[in-house]
Amino acid sequence: MNPILFTILLTAVTGVGGLALGGALAALIKRESPRGTSLMLSFTAGLMLAIVALDMVPEAIEAAPWLPMTPLVLVAGFLLTYLLNCWIDKSAHHEDKSNPHHCACGHHDLHTAGIVLAAAVALHNVPVGMAVGASVAVQGICLASVLAAVTIGLHNIPEGMSIAIPLLHDGSKTVSAIAVAALSGLPTVLGALAGYFVGSQTPAALAAALSLAGGAMLYVVFFELLPEAGGLWKSRWSILATVVGFALGVLLIFGHGHHH
Repeated sequence: MNPILFTILLTAVTGVGGLALGGALAALIKRESPRGTSLMLSFTAGLMLAIVALDMVPEAIEAAPWLPMTPLVLVAGFLLTYLLNCWIDKSAHHEDKSNPHHCACGHHDLHTAGIVLAAAVALHNVPVGMAVGASVAVQGICLASVLAAVTIGLHNIPEGMSIAIPLLHDGSKTVSAIAVAALSGLPTVLGALAGYFVGSQTPAALAAALSLAGGAMLYVVFFELLPEAGGLWKSRWSILATVVGFALGVLLIFGHGHHH
């Protein structure tokens, strides 16, 4: 098979397919009750924290040419997401002045949280795809590049769930929630092609992309998912759900030989 075609197919199946599968799983286990929603959002927050802290940040630190670059860009990603949400809130407030929830900057519906997560995951998938593309360029069609892509697919399942859950709980249709999750995997293919043609990644660009995406995800965890979960049901069970989500993230990150 042509290496370029192989790269496109491999990253499309694992990148888009993994996220779509995660979105479908979220639709299957969706709960209508406030308690169920609270637990699911808390669990998702824990999962996202694990992905950021144990996967994205260590990878960014490894690639960064200057150590303080990662924490600085991480904070910048957080602040950029906050400012973007402020702008979204103001726009929504102009459109719907009768809704008090749109008054406070940084507080809005779960639909926006899902979209922000999708954008962060999409950004994250560009350097991830580049790694696979570079692997195929350097080593050709081999087991190593397939395993790298399969690992991406496994990582994308919880990320797909984390995108779809807020959208589903905010009233989005199942098909549209899965579609948003799947579309955030398309940059994996673009990244893979870039990685293939370049043959190697630019470490500084990789570090910046991962840190920016990580900052955006941290914003969603601490300003959206956890406050929403706490508002729906104040319980220690929600905290336990966050810990369980984090533990599952650890298992997914380190359970398939994926380490730094």
